[in-house]
Amino acid sequence: MLNATSSPTISYYDYIIVGGGTSGCALAATLSQNASVLLLERGGSPYGNPNITSLDKFGAALSDLSPTSPSQRFISEDGVINARARVLGGGSCLNAGFYTRASSEYVRAVGWDSRLVNESYQWVEQRVAFKPEMGPWQSAVRDGLLEAGVVPNNGFTYDHLHGTKVGGTIFDPNGNRHTAADLLEYANPGGLTVLLHATVHRILFATKARPKPVAHGVVYRDASGAKHRAFLNRGLKNEIIISSGALGSPQLLMLSGVGPAQQLRAHNITVVLDQPMVGQLMSDNPMNAVFVPSPLPVEVSLIQVVGITQFGSYIEAASGANFAVSGQRDYGMFSPKIGQLSTVPPKQRTPEALAKAIEQMNSLDEQAFQGGFIIEKITGPISTGHLELRTNSPDDNPSVTFNYFKEPQDLQRCVEGISTIEKVIESRPFSKFRFDFMSVGQLLNLTASAPVNLLPKHYNSSQSLDDFCKDTVMTIWHYHGGCQVGSVVDHDYKVIGVDALRIIDGSTFNASPGTNPQATVMMLGRYMGVNILRERFTNEDLEN
Repeated sequence: MLNATSSPTISYYDYIIVGGGTSGCALAATLSQNASVLLLERGGSPYGNPNITSLDKFGAALSDLSPTSPSQRFISEDGVINARARVLGGGSCLNAGFYTRASSEYVRAVGWDSRLVNESYQWVEQRVAFKPEMGPWQSAVRDGLLEAGVVPNNGFTYDHLHGTKVGGTIFDPNGNRHTAADLLEYANPGGLTVLLHATVHRILFATKARPKPVAHGVVYRDASGAKHRAFLNRGLKNEIIISSGALGSPQLLMLSGVGPAQQLRAHNITVVLDQPMVGQLMSDNPMNAVFVPSPLPVEVSLIQVVGITQFGSYIEAASGANFAVSGQRDYGMFSPKIGQLSTVPPKQRTPEALAKAIEQMNSLDEQAFQGGFIIEKITGPISTGHLELRTNSPDDNPSVTFNYFKEPQDLQRCVEGISTIEKVIESRPFSKFRFDFMSVGQLLNLTASAPVNLLPKHYNSSQSLDDFCKDTVMTIWHYHGGCQVGSVVDHDYKVIGVDALRIIDGSTFNASPGTNPQATVMMLGRYMGVNILRERFTNEDLEN
């Protein structure tokens, strides 16, 4: 890894990958075996940063709002506070670590080669996936799901199967996170250059005397603001590949002149290709949670168990408070410090409301942090929104609207998911981790009020589960779309209407894969790297 300030003003490579994230690292490692590769990452290194690497510090990176933070906060037009990665390894450096594959039905629907998909998952798993150590609280959630009818018990597996299972984790038995950056251990060092703090401002296209624009280079700036250019070597097989994520990839396409012409002209961007579908069909899987205070101490855990229902809702859980280890008063992945403020409806989640919630959380006694959250996330979703440029700077967040629960089926799935959580809470295996005197209705009210206290002041029995879903919606950071297969890229992930440019990341997904997407995003980087090398060489060349 090199700081971009040390890079030459002009350089040449066979492949230039924009974004060293969850897919970009796997892709770069693979392509470096048989070609020269430049991997440009706008953030820094994840190594040596305990806020990233330590399970005990989960949430610290997401609550860091400094310009050098590995996390960049954004707020959708829906009012839900969210985050995008700004670090080598991408979202795998920030997330709750759950590792699980896409379903075989998903793989078939997308049209991937199932054998290569399986081999690519295994390639990823050898470096970053582990079996979690189950504690009493997670075990109670698992057994409660089974009693609630989310059957069969599928034990520990990476596979996506209806029923209840224990999935993998990217945290090892010592609580250390392993990220997509670790996949660079597979790389050929002589074939790969990794530049950190390298922000790509635009893709360069050759347009003169050509039937369609051809991508041939990128302009990027280092941390000092100095401008650099990287170009493709001569050769018909050489390409630029954007792997900047569901916000970054459509944003960079637009900044480079590929997108809705009217919007580009409004920002004084020269139109290279009028492509109205760039930034369209954005989705974020809504997450809703129920906090269950416990009379007993519980282990600190992130996602380990998942109930995969037949009706399109996934039930997961996280327990304990980070303060138990780090001395911080925090609710981990449900903390207002990271913008997870389900206690007021989305449009009311102002900086003042966040500050008030953090102040209230800090004033609670230790017992208020004893317990856990049982969450549900819906599949899909069906509801979609869009992304638009706010400014011409790649450092600034674009405007994004997800339209949570716009489609009635999404809302119905949430309601059924919350109803399943109610059954888990009322199950016999979970009974020792809840107070007898608190009804499920009171727990819902507790979750929807501020601050999270052991004893609610009132219960609004008239609130429907529909309203609960809408008012308490949060993100689980599984947003996707904006450069979807079939509208912006073809089935080989080549950008339609230009040459020598692909997009390989979650922006291409029509629906989020599996219960949690990171395994599939890493797999896709490896999968497409192998396919690109197959295109580049004959089988005989590859064997040699």
